[in-house]
Amino acid sequence: MNKKLLRSVREYKKQSVLAPILVILEVLMEVLIPLEMAKIIDVGIANGDMSYIIQRGVILVAMAMLSLFFGVQAGNMAAVAAAGYAKNLRHDIFYKVQDFSFKNIDHFSTSGLVTRLTTDITNVQQAYMMSIRLLARAPFMIILSWIMTLTINKPIAVLFLIVVPVLGGTLIFIAKKAHPHFIKVFDEYDNLNNSVQENVNASRVVKAFVREDYEIEKFHGISRYVYDLFTKAEKIVAWNSPVMMFVMYTVIIIIVAIGGRGIVLGGMETGELTSIIVYALQILMSLNMVTFVFVMIMIAEASTDRIVEVLDEVPEMQDKADAVKNVADGSIDFNHVDFSYAGEGGNLSLKDVNLHIKSGQTVGIIGGTGSAKTSLVNLISRLYDVTEGSIKVGGKDVRSYDMETLRNEVAVVLQKNVLFSGTILDNIAYGLEHVTEKEVMEVIKDVGLEDMIEKLPDGIYTQLGEHGDKLSGGQRQRISIARALIRKPKIIVFDEATSALDSASEKKVQEATSNMMKNCTTFLVAHRLSTIRNADRIVAMRDGKIVEVGSYDELMEKKGYFYELKALQS
Repeated sequence: MNKKLLRSVREYKKQSVLAPILVILEVLMEVLIPLEMAKIIDVGIANGDMSYIIQRGVILVAMAMLSLFFGVQAGNMAAVAAAGYAKNLRHDIFYKVQDFSFKNIDHFSTSGLVTRLTTDITNVQQAYMMSIRLLARAPFMIILSWIMTLTINKPIAVLFLIVVPVLGGTLIFIAKKAHPHFIKVFDEYDNLNNSVQENVNASRVVKAFVREDYEIEKFHGISRYVYDLFTKAEKIVAWNSPVMMFVMYTVIIIIVAIGGRGIVLGGMETGELTSIIVYALQILMSLNMVTFVFVMIMIAEASTDRIVEVLDEVPEMQDKADAVKNVADGSIDFNHVDFSYAGEGGNLSLKDVNLHIKSGQTVGIIGGTGSAKTSLVNLISRLYDVTEGSIKVGGKDVRSYDMETLRNEVAVVLQKNVLFSGTILDNIAYGLEHVTEKEVMEVIKDVGLEDMIEKLPDGIYTQLGEHGDKLSGGQRQRISIARALIRKPKIIVFDEATSALDSASEKKVQEATSNMMKNCTTFLVAHRLSTIRNADRIVAMRDGKIVEVGSYDELMEKKGYFYELKALQS
């Protein structure tokens, strides 16, 4: 088991240690039970001594009850330890993902992260539970059973010394042959989950284009491939059982032959032969147990590598020890900023951007598709880091701020709004603990949602469902705007935020929110020129460069790029 992952055991170390100790006690009782059975047969039954049989029978029952008690307790401890370990591991991965920048998240697919948090952790949990229970049980059972056999009959004990390594090596060889197929399976799980996720999220598109059969065929292809890989692996692992049974019955026949000869010649008692057969079964079944655990550990190894890949990912952005925890105002300065999503050496999305915004100004960002308008505003809240140059907010480089402090002061309303399962109140007050119902109702009124809220039976406590699918696109967008405004940030970015609204609704929202944004630096990223008509400054972008900056009237007088855009829209 990977050392990095074992750090997640934490408060479950006690159960992880107690489980194998209890297993050892259970094994000790199980090894002593055949001795008592031999004494009952060879002494009690042979001599017809009823009192001796009862006496040894009571001891036998006590041992069996103790073995049962230790086994149940070991099972409970192992289950608690494994479940707790999985819980901590799941928490650690999810917590790590929260620290990722967008660039880090781009390294993993959504379905890949989901698989790691579900299937992969379940595999590791099962392997851990079996390791602390069965891997402690099997070696002790083999050693103690062999010692007891040695005290009874040395030739049979020597037989085990030959059989155990040969059988163990064979079973491990079988497990190793199956290992590569299990690794491929978990890589394909990502594709399988991705297919399901895409199909569910895009169900309206699938039905609109009548492509259900195509999606079913695509899913069937991936599912069939996973089936084939699992089948290949299981066919190899399936050899475990027949090999095990063949060796087991062969050994028992040899034991019976040796033991029978010993009984006839007077060198062995019937009860001793019975106990040796029991020990043989214990040894061979323990070997089978080890192989089973070995297969599970190899399956878990593939999952472990995928989990470690996430835990080893170094967050691109990290707070400095002396990070600034106060944003003075909403002034923003872009100083010779270059930016590439691929980092240094990649194609530049933004090229030598220089822009200086005073606190409280409203800035419109206009440009064609692919002009890097969104890339520009994403850098303000440090969702990505600049490749060259610097960006200052409130007079300080964004890289010097505590990221939580900076992002709390930069609210973003996206074109593709995202709502969470929960109530309207939960979504508007997202992440804010001390927001009152009155404050929520005020911002709802400002964005023009009060009529809709009044018609709902549960008002702001109405459950939205997954992604807010019960609402129209415009209603979802207004809730997203309300969620940004209620934070009262120093900077707010509307990235095509009113694109789902008609012109009348857009104008109403702009008028209602204008008072709330008076002391706030506002960015309006838009395609429609009507959205930015009243902005203090308008920034026209093309191919990642700023080509014009000025007021609406100033840019119209220049009759440059902005004028051309206006003419095209007219």
